[in-house]
Amino acid sequence: MSKFEQTKKEIFLNGLKNGIPIAVGYFAVAFSLGITARSCGFNAFQGFLASMTSYASAGQYIGFTLYAAGSTLLQLVIMMLITNARYLLMGIALNQKVREGTPIGPRILIGMTITDEIFGVTISKPGYVNPYFNVGVWSIALIFWSLGTALGIAVGNILPLRAVSAMSVALYGMFLASIIPPVRKDKAIGIVIAFSFAFSYLFTVLPGVSELSSGNRTILLAVVISAAAALIAPRKNEEPEIAMEGGGE
Repeated sequence: MSKFEQTKKEIFLNGLKNGIPIAVGYFAVAFSLGITARSCGFNAFQGFLASMTSYASAGQYIGFTLYAAGSTLLQLVIMMLITNARYLLMGIALNQKVREGTPIGPRILIGMTITDEIFGVTISKPGYVNPYFNVGVWSIALIFWSLGTALGIAVGNILPLRAVSAMSVALYGMFLASIIPPVRKDKAIGIVIAFSFAFSYLFTVLPGVSELSSGNRTILLAVVISAAAALIAPRKNEEPEIAMEGGGE
C-alpha cells in the first residue's frame, strides 16, 4: 500500500472519529423520527431504507406525514426542496475550501454528505476539504441515523423517550468542539457566533420573519450574518493550510 493510500485511510478514519458524537446524537433524533414513521404506517425496513436514501430529519418528517396524508410525489419533492434549501448555502461555503482543480465527482460527493452537523465539523477543520474526511463522518452518521429510525419504528413504544433523547447531548458537545478552537484563534468569529445566537432567537419572535419555516429562517439568517461579517471584518485571501490533506500528495 502506498503512502498516499495510507493517507487516504487515515483521513477517512479521522472522519469516522469526528463522526461518533454526531452519530450518537443522530440515533436519538432518528429514534423519535421512527416513532412518527410508525404512526404514518411505515415498517422498520421501510424506515431504514427511507433514512438511507433521504438522510434528512426535517425532510423525512415532512415526507412521512405527507405520505400519510396521501399527498402527491410532486408535492413531496417541492416540500423537500424548500425544507433543505439551506444546504445550497453550505455547499457554496464548503466549495470555497475545496482545492482548485478538484474534479466534479469528489465535489458532488462532498455535497452529498452535507448536513448541519457535518458541515459544522468540516468547515471548522483547517485546510482544504477532503472528500475522504466527509465520507468518514457521513458513513458512521448515516448508519446510526438509519438504525435509529428502524429501531424507533420497531421498539419505539418500549424504551423511555427521555433515555433516548439524552443521547442527543452528544450533538451539543460536537458543536462546542467545533466552535471553541476557531474562537480562541480569532475573536471576530466569536462575535459573529454570539450575534448569530441573538438573531436566531429574534427571528423566532419578530413579526413576519417568525412566520417563515425554520429552513427559510436559517437561509435568511445565514445570508444576513455572513454579509454583515464580510463588510465589517473582511478576511484576506490566504492560501488554506493543508492539514486535512495529510501531506500525502
